[in-house]
Amino acid sequence: MMNLEPQAERFILHFGEMGGRWGVNRTVGQIYALLFLSPEALNAENIAETLGISRSNVSMSLRELQSWRLVRMVHKVGDRREYFESLQDVWEIFRVLVEEKRKREIDPTLSLLRSLLLEEPANEQEKYGQQRITEMLELIELATSWFDEVHRLPPETLLGLMRLGSKVQKVLGVAGRVRKSVDSGESK
Repeated sequence: MMNLEPQAERFILHFGEMGGRWGVNRTVGQIYALLFLSPEALNAENIAETLGISRSNVSMSLRELQSWRLVRMVHKVGDRREYFESLQDVWEIFRVLVEEKRKREIDPTLSLLRSLLLEEPANEQEKYGQQRITEMLELIELATSWFDEVHRLPPETLLGLMRLGSKVQKVLGVAGRVRKSVDSGESK
């Protein structure tokens, strides 16, 4: 059993609370946080004892984390138990999370929107609905296309781009126009 320092305990509890907001249960969030902070791989018994949760709950949660590709199983020489560790590189964690969210949430939405647009509108209300669906589809496709481009960037380049922040708007000359349209109440 690991003794958790107060800082680690707060981190783990917070990730448990955030789990529900991210679409996973509290235990999954806590186990992920524990593995993220652990300098070495842990087995299910270690995890259950440290967090005070049942072994079966740990097993189900580890399977879910593996399906998200955020945790991997490792073995230790001379030990038949399975050990688990989180991905180490925070950029890789970010990329995997975004890929999984896209696969689970964005891709099914794109499929639905495309299939809805294959249907022939029966009346003006459906024509209007299809026009709105087309706008939504174009926006999501543009965003996913942009994501694909950004996703291919090396972490160093992505970090530099993120640090530019609002400077990108200035380079593109849009900061003033956006600010003026917001201040005057116009919509783009």
